Amino acid sequence: MLTSSALAVRPRYAVHTVVCDGCHRGWSEPESSSAHRLVMVRSGRFRRRGHAGTVEVDRLCAYLATPGQSEQFAHPAGGDVCTAVTVDSALWRSLAGSGSVSVAAIAVDGRLDLAHRRCLIATRSGDQDFALAEELIGLLAVAVRRAVPGPLPGVSGRRDHGLVAAAREAIRERDPAAAGLVPLAQRLAVSPFRLSRAFSREMGESITAYRNRFRVARALDAIERSDRSLADLAAELGFADQAHLARTLRAQVGYPPSAIRALLRPRV
Repeated sequence: MLTSSALAVRPRYAVHTVVCDGCHRGWSEPESSSAHRLVMVRSGRFRRRGHAGTVEVDRLCAYLATPGQSEQFAHPAGGDVCTAVTVDSALWRSLAGSGSVSVAAIAVDGRLDLAHRRCLIATRSGDQDFALAEELIGLLAVAVRRAVPGPLPGVSGRRDHGLVAAAREAIRERDPAAAGLVPLAQRLAVSPFRLSRAFSREMGESITAYRNRFRVARALDAIERSDRSLADLAAELGFADQAHLARTLRAQVGYPPSAIRALLRPRV
């Protein structure tokens, strides 16, 4: 029996936990992948047969699948738990270009394993449009470069002063496109991967960290100048909810919102 539960679902990408509790040595009926996806095992193992060959998939072996690709599965060792990351065609092309997956499996080394774990943590961050998007694109970029031959889209060799300046301006001015990494990259006519890497290289921090610093500064302004509820502030500043705002403030300032409000009160 196969079950899937959503960890994060956005218009251009999604992350699911997929659990199989079956045990069958024979191959399943052929099925076609309906999306571009990366599958990584958290526990257990299974066998997969695709156009590039047959492979046993476990914690040290992941795979990429593309729409229309025929697949079959066998579970001779029992059940498994996997992470399935799916992206739309435009986001896939920004990472893989026009290349196609040419290998049956991708070796999962420490770098890919760490990126996978960071992605799972980001699904719980409350920031699925920036924090998760940046981790997810980093994870996919590593996997795609190991599975798709030929030249792939990437960060240009030049210093992207103009691109980073435009991204910072969009964040400062609260451009609607700056609500997420993917729409912001689309607004700036570059791939999310290029924007993320160029920003980190130019600024010495991720675009997610920069955006959070800006939002914390605005939150401190609002807390100092008004008695508005934290729920209202969280909604205005683009946090997922009041708890997300409180976690971010505590992490960056070192105090919970109530203590910050007290510290900013004029002393009589």
